[in-house]
Amino acid sequence: MSDILIVDDERDIRELVSDILEDEGYATRLAGNSDDCMSAINTEPPALLILDIWLKDSRMDGIDILKAVKRDNPDVPVVIISGHGNIEIAVAAIKQGAYDFIEKPFNIDQLMVVIRRAMEASRLRRENSSLKRREVTSAEMIGQSAAFRTLVGQLDKVTKSNGRVMLTGPAGSGKEIAARYIHAHSNRATAPFVTVNCASIEPERMEEVLFGRETQERGVESGLLEEAHGGVIYFDEVADMPLGTQSKILRVLVDQQFQRVGGTDKVRVDLRVISSTNKDLEAEIAAQQFRQELFHRLNVVPISVPSLEERREDIPVLAEHFIAACNASQGLPLRVLSDEAVALMQTMVWPGNVRQLKNLVERVLILGEGNGPIEARELPSEEEKSSEEGRVVLSGALATLPLREAREAFEREYLLTQINRFGGNISRTASFVGMERSALHRKLKSLGVVTSSKSGSRVAHVDEASEAAQ
Repeated sequence: MSDILIVDDERDIRELVSDILEDEGYATRLAGNSDDCMSAINTEPPALLILDIWLKDSRMDGIDILKAVKRDNPDVPVVIISGHGNIEIAVAAIKQGAYDFIEKPFNIDQLMVVIRRAMEASRLRRENSSLKRREVTSAEMIGQSAAFRTLVGQLDKVTKSNGRVMLTGPAGSGKEIAARYIHAHSNRATAPFVTVNCASIEPERMEEVLFGRETQERGVESGLLEEAHGGVIYFDEVADMPLGTQSKILRVLVDQQFQRVGGTDKVRVDLRVISSTNKDLEAEIAAQQFRQELFHRLNVVPISVPSLEERREDIPVLAEHFIAACNASQGLPLRVLSDEAVALMQTMVWPGNVRQLKNLVERVLILGEGNGPIEARELPSEEEKSSEEGRVVLSGALATLPLREAREAFEREYLLTQINRFGGNISRTASFVGMERSALHRKLKSLGVVTSSKSGSRVAHVDEASEAAQ
């Protein structure tokens, strides 16, 4: 995309324009009819197209070519020229996406001004798109736990293919960042990454948003699928896509083409599809809320994104990353976490996962106490419900138990929390709680606590057989 394609059925005109442009330092190509024009564009899209409206002995006129170019190469600016110009033709050309319209015989200086402006506008659009894509490729995966390393290992295996990936995991666990990681490390990294927020788009607007539309009043309006051409389309929370749209997306995946709403032309696209969901899609299929055929098309490579509770080891490094990000983007204090704050954060419940952690860090920095270390008292906890500092608040269930049973229940929950905090590492847990490793093993056995592998890490839980025996 570095030259200018000149299309005119009059040889003298196209050669004259070519000579002028080459004198100005531009490279040019010439075409005298629609077939030569489309062949040249399909071989290599030009940086700019100068197009005559009326083309003798051609299957397509200038407006037809304009529609095709804007459909398949929307970034190529088109300058229309015509010796039979009128307002209606000019308006029709602009509505179909032409950059400008010039009547023959044209003034050379006027033509050069329009060409320079069109080339500059095209350059700025490409730079803007490049900057947006660069922002996407800078999305980082942060962590060091076994569960995190397993996830990254799986993502690395799919980056170099075009296989469709289905990311599953709870809300806020980082599924979109995982999708961006795949894109950033793929051979499509310099192409668009377009997100479709299936849960936030009104069902009646979904098809226009995805496929675009064509109307007499506004001409061609591209949809998200066209914007993602050559790159990645990411269906966020795909289970929320309307059933009617699901069948049409299925057809796009099969044919790699579609029609805009209100249009008749087939739009071809080259897309890699990544999807995510926090729902059980097989249960959605059973409830007739999701098409089984679409599930099988999207679920070629299923990857599970672990919850924050499955990667508690990563909480300190994630929090430090968010602190640095808030400092860089908002000028908030660059504070460190105290050991007590880290311990508390690793034992908290995180229903909102990584997103909840990010929001908590931002809130603490905004409302925090100076620039010193972040202390445990600045974090929300159950202890805030007590009016007396230093007291541990009992749950209603624990308060009704005899001392021996209450102590056993507390020890079980305490040790479960600590083991998971240290990623299933018994040695580190024993060191923190102040027990010999052998003594801790005996204690865990008496409490019915076992560890098993989940998402690549060790996770502690109560042994069901032991619990049933009690």
